[in-house]
Amino acid sequence: MAIPIKFLFRVGIAIACSTMVLAQSVPPSAPPAQKENLVSHHAHGTFDVKLTPQPSDDKSETPMGRMTLDKVFHGDLDATSHGEMLTGGTTVKGSGVYVAVERVEGILQGHRGTFLLYHTGVMTRGKPELAITVVPDSGTGELSGISGKLNIQIDQGKHSYDFEYTLPNAK
Repeated sequence: MAIPIKFLFRVGIAIACSTMVLAQSVPPSAPPAQKENLVSHHAHGTFDVKLTPQPSDDKSETPMGRMTLDKVFHGDLDATSHGEMLTGGTTVKGSGVYVAVERVEGILQGHRGTFLLYHTGVMTRGKPELAITVVPDSGTGELSGISGKLNIQIDQGKHSYDFEYTLPNAK
């Protein structure tokens, strides 16, 4: 049995509103954390990526799809990542969207651990907008507390990255 989209939308809005009300009514259990003086760092390098389309039975005019992604990072970030991507097409050539989450595991400029990245990519009639951000509180090991943004450059089919990040206690 298919669940109507309108129903899912209403349930999602109700859950979001309930969460906001609960968050406002529960007193904080601990005082706010002191802000640390964090230094911004840059990591640079290249990466290889493999996208694998997953089966879909969506035959609509504006298809949605799913892919797995696997990356190997080289350079200041020596790591691998695995993730999932959702895509949506439109009837206008050069327009669409994707969102993705990937778990990165490896060594970032001498610090070992894992963290999550989330992607939001929108293409408007051929004009791309892409944001790739570290998921808050997702860092583990020596990457605990990491925050930042990853920028991707593609030149003649070669992928490179510039990762601007902060990390507590990193020098």
